[in-house]
Amino acid sequence: MTNLNKTVLAIHAHPDDTEIFCAGTLALLKDKCFKIVIATMTPGGMGGVTQKERETGETRKKEASLAAAVLEAEYYCLEQRDGYVFDNADARIKVTALIRKVKADIVFTHLPFDYHPDHRATSSIVEAGTILATLPNVPTDELPVKTTPLLYYTSPFGFTDNMGGKIPDPSFFIDVTSTFEKKKEMLSFHESQKQVMELMFKMDDFFGDMRDSDKKLGQMAGVKYAEAYWQNTGAGFLKEPLIQEILKDLRRDKK
Repeated sequence: MTNLNKTVLAIHAHPDDTEIFCAGTLALLKDKCFKIVIATMTPGGMGGVTQKERETGETRKKEASLAAAVLEAEYYCLEQRDGYVFDNADARIKVTALIRKVKADIVFTHLPFDYHPDHRATSSIVEAGTILATLPNVPTDELPVKTTPLLYYTSPFGFTDNMGGKIPDPSFFIDVTSTFEKKKEMLSFHESQKQVMELMFKMDDFFGDMRDSDKKLGQMAGVKYAEAYWQNTGAGFLKEPLIQEILKDLRRDKK
């Protein structure tokens, strides 16, 4: 790609998703002088045990902002309702507007067959919003970007689909051993999620489980800790392996 703005936009459903699935790679791209932008479709208001939905959402947005600050990243919330994310025109327009506003070259989001319905809806919204970002008739106040951003999907929790089944091998892994401590630091701001993870998934150690997940991906890639990615090279998207080239010394394939 020519005339890069060197901006990466990670759009996931909830606060803490970006930190769990791709913060190590974002830290590596930050070290390569990329601007990092993190966005969530929702404030995560259902992810509370001791607070009501609105209070929980405000708490989680603050946590997300603090986590993003570790990478000097901007944070945006697109204010969809947690647990009720739907692919519709309004959501697509909001995503397109944000892509245009930050002039993203690269977009990260969830896989289309992720385990969580909000994640799957977010994937569909972001895919559509990304492919529309160059088109002048999309009704946003932001000017179209000059080139359709590259779209990458992050690993689902547990590395299974929504039915617990096997998923296709990723396009590649990134060795995040060198940035794993920074990823842990970012995750540490999501203190509100400890009780929720224990309630939903019987996790006694939320942050430890995230470490173990990256360790399992690392075993698949032959390194200590890794994150996994799928690139959308379908019609309408450019096929340039940009992240793979930028981080070629840390790019790994499945062993």
